[in-house]
Amino acid sequence: MRVAHGINIAQLRAFVAVVDEGGFGSAAAALGLTQSAVSHAVASLERTVGSQILHRTGAASPTAFGQAMLQHARAALGATEAISDLSATHRAAPTGVIRLGAPPTVCQGLLPELIARWRTEFPRVTVRVFEGEDDEVTDWLAGHSIEAAVLVDPPRSTPGALLATDKFRVLLPVDHPLAGRASVTLSDLTNDPLLFSGGSCERPIQELFRDANIRLRPTHHVRELSTLLAMVRSRIGITIVPSLVSAIIDDDLVLVALRPTRERRLLLTGATDTPWHPALTALTDSIAPQQR
Repeated sequence: MRVAHGINIAQLRAFVAVVDEGGFGSAAAALGLTQSAVSHAVASLERTVGSQILHRTGAASPTAFGQAMLQHARAALGATEAISDLSATHRAAPTGVIRLGAPPTVCQGLLPELIARWRTEFPRVTVRVFEGEDDEVTDWLAGHSIEAAVLVDPPRSTPGALLATDKFRVLLPVDHPLAGRASVTLSDLTNDPLLFSGGSCERPIQELFRDANIRLRPTHHVRELSTLLAMVRSRIGITIVPSLVSAIIDDDLVLVALRPTRERRLLLTGATDTPWHPALTALTDSIAPQQR
């Protein structure tokens, strides 16, 4: 490899080795070269720069000019090693297509930013998103229709990377009497028709009502998130949703903290009965690896 003004990396490596090892013989042993090859490289470097860089009487040591040049030689060698490491990393970079299943709130609230980051970090990996309800995503992963999934509150032993913990909040029209509060309780909501969505939200919401000793009496059962938002916007009722919904609501709606509340864990994972695709391992490791 050549650098500016005819200097090459082999010359710089020989020069630095002689300084670090204290002599030509020791430098030759460290570099796996003959002593004459090291001596020739240093002499060639001196001819190129037009000045003596090493004292050769006694233990080899840099001249004043050599000392000034030494830091630049080290920097050049460091940059060369960094480029070599980068090249090796790129050659070993993961590649392939990962089909990723996730529920709607994750697809809309978490994945856009995450996939944009993955495109930069893993340019040879293509992530294809499949949006589905929680039970659908679980079935897809179990049936190997997808390589990866974002699961909601899976068992703690499930391998993967924790994307987020998501608290439940109350979704209200912006002009609702409770919209300006910092937080509300379930008892504050008893006069409003309740819109109830199933999936992973069903169990924690049922637990909230049970713990508050309030009977859960939903007026409407709604499956699609877009329908839920439209009905709250039209003042048909209010609902309890994960806080990720904040990424997709407009100025007509507001999320208010619920106390007490529940939270759900969102885990990026793969199949448990087959080895993971190397690209999926890289994606999970880029977030926060847990047990695998």
